[in-house]
Amino acid sequence: MIKRNFNQASEYDHYVVDHEAPLLEYLLQTIKGQSRTKIKATLQGRGIKVDGKCVTQFDFPLHPGMKVAVSKSKRSQTFKNRFVKLVYEDRYLVVVEKEPGILSMAAGHSSLNVKSVLDDYFRKSQQRCHAHVVHRLDRDTSGLLVYAKDMETEQILEHDWHNIVYDRRYVAVVSGEMEEDGGTIANWLKDNKAYVTYSSPVDNGGKYAVTHFHTLARTTEHSLVEFKLETGRKNQIRVHAADMGHPVCGDTKYGNGDDPVHRLCLHAFLLCFYHPVTHERMEFETPIPTAFRSLFK
Repeated sequence: MIKRNFNQASEYDHYVVDHEAPLLEYLLQTIKGQSRTKIKATLQGRGIKVDGKCVTQFDFPLHPGMKVAVSKSKRSQTFKNRFVKLVYEDRYLVVVEKEPGILSMAAGHSSLNVKSVLDDYFRKSQQRCHAHVVHRLDRDTSGLLVYAKDMETEQILEHDWHNIVYDRRYVAVVSGEMEEDGGTIANWLKDNKAYVTYSSPVDNGGKYAVTHFHTLARTTEHSLVEFKLETGRKNQIRVHAADMGHPVCGDTKYGNGDDPVHRLCLHAFLLCFYHPVTHERMEFETPIPTAFRSLFK
């Protein structure tokens, strides 16, 4: 029997768990009239307590008799930034979604970067930690990134990245109508002296790069394509898309001038990895940007 407290003076609605279930599944079954997105936002915003302790883990195991408190207010007000959205946080790491136009970490004199935004948030929320960069997205690519909160976690992620991350996908709008429904591109990528990455079908002393692609939608002008990385080389998707004769739209470096939505049309929408400390499966997905979808109505 679920007990719910309707006292409006309370900041939380209270429930007593009556069956075993992962936390998110339980909340979706129990809280009526709220969308999955809103419930996930409350969870990510540190608005859920289990037996008095704040929990952000989607698959936290619930057992009968546990008490769940759900905040009536919106997600945590501590973190606000127009370029960065906090998706998940625990004591070891954070997952964020970044907008185009912000660097993953500081470079030269540019002050706008995700690492400094997170460091500022940690300071304001009185957490004694710093954001440690584990992987990067290009400035104009949007999507999901994970940052470690301590050196030990960063070292585990960095040294065993390819075993820890088991699925990483991007979606892109590319120029022209894709001929194939799917396939794989593999070649060697190397930077020239101007830091432009170029590909070679034979070993040119660069790094071997493998990208799998799947066409999601087409018009005569553009295609919506999902890319799955087997290797994570610099500018890999952008170079491989150009190699196929369908460069990413809005790409000023490897593109053909086709710029339908006035941004680089590349978004890291899926990130799945084993937690470096708890070894749990962590799966994060963001919607395909509306501007991308609008081209295929």
